[in-house]
Amino acid sequence: MDVRLSTVVREWARIGALSFGGPPAQVALLRELTVEQRRWIDAREFEDANAATQLIPGPGSTQLAIYCAHRLAGLAGAIAGGLAFILPGLLLILVISAVALSESPPQWIEGVGAGAAAAVVAVVVRVGIDFARSSLAGRLGGARVRTALYLVAGVMAAVFGGTGLVLVLLACGFAELAWRRRAGAALHAWPAGLVLLAATGSAALPALAWTAFKVGALSYGGGFVIIPLMQADAVDAYGWMTRAEFADAVAFGQLTPGPVVQTVAMVGWAAAGLPGALLAAAVAFAPSFLVVALTGARFERLRSSSGARAFLDGAGPAAAGAVLGVAVPLFAALEEDWQYAVLGVAAVLVVRLSPIWALVGGALAGLLAVLAGLPVR
Repeated sequence: MDVRLSTVVREWARIGALSFGGPPAQVALLRELTVEQRRWIDAREFEDANAATQLIPGPGSTQLAIYCAHRLAGLAGAIAGGLAFILPGLLLILVISAVALSESPPQWIEGVGAGAAAAVVAVVVRVGIDFARSSLAGRLGGARVRTALYLVAGVMAAVFGGTGLVLVLLACGFAELAWRRRAGAALHAWPAGLVLLAATGSAALPALAWTAFKVGALSYGGGFVIIPLMQADAVDAYGWMTRAEFADAVAFGQLTPGPVVQTVAMVGWAAAGLPGALLAAAVAFAPSFLVVALTGARFERLRSSSGARAFLDGAGPAAAGAVLGVAVPLFAALEEDWQYAVLGVAAVLVVRLSPIWALVGGALAGLLAVLAGLPVR
């Protein structure tokens, strides 16, 4: 399939700018364009590629966007389409960072951040519960027990483990892979490579680059898993952000369109200004381009990898537990009484509506709190 590069750039930028609601919305828009409207990609191939993104670490919807662009316009399409998909939301995050993380941020943005940060606790719990249920679904006997143990390990790592979360995710993945090996599951080289990276990366890379690399190359289970990975470094290890600032960053990352991974740019801004934001974004997104460029047309065949499937069946539940666990420090970051009220309302909304509406409602509540003269920080 040979599609003009300008068409890829235009359409992928449109999806990046309009995809509010996280990875499900982005995947739906990509499928609507490439499979249903333009018929550029066969439905089976699209589903195989989407499934493959669930078997490897990193931002799945971004990898899928890059793969589809590569499929239509080769390597140039992958680069141009991927950047077009990423840049609209990233530029918005950079603008928000410049305002919200300035020495004297305007009160209205503090209110928006504080209100959305209260709502994001409910969103994280809802997503964590959904992930946990999905992890446990269809597993019986010993498999269900192992999955529950991985979930608990993820929760404990997010609440107490700090920077050791990556090692816990990898350990759970390899524990399940070792168990499956008893039944003949193949051992692949790439999970072993992840262990080597996790063991040496923190010493070989500057702190901010290592944080961003973990977000882009060592995160399993969807965009929300980056939250505990980032918090361990940004708040606990290096103190680039306060708990409240980090909670605001998570909320702004959910409110803006495009990949959730772009939240790492706000952490980078807090650490080292605009250069830090650009470095963090580049390092976090680079692995997604490399995976597609190196695998090419073989990318969707990852779906049939028994080793990758086994590894994800261990790391995935641990990641789900980590998402649930990070709700604890996010809740602890709430400081004002009105934020607890916003959280209560958001907890009801996320059960009935898309999480984006709870976040928008929280942001509006924060603005009202400012107008009413209530404290926001």
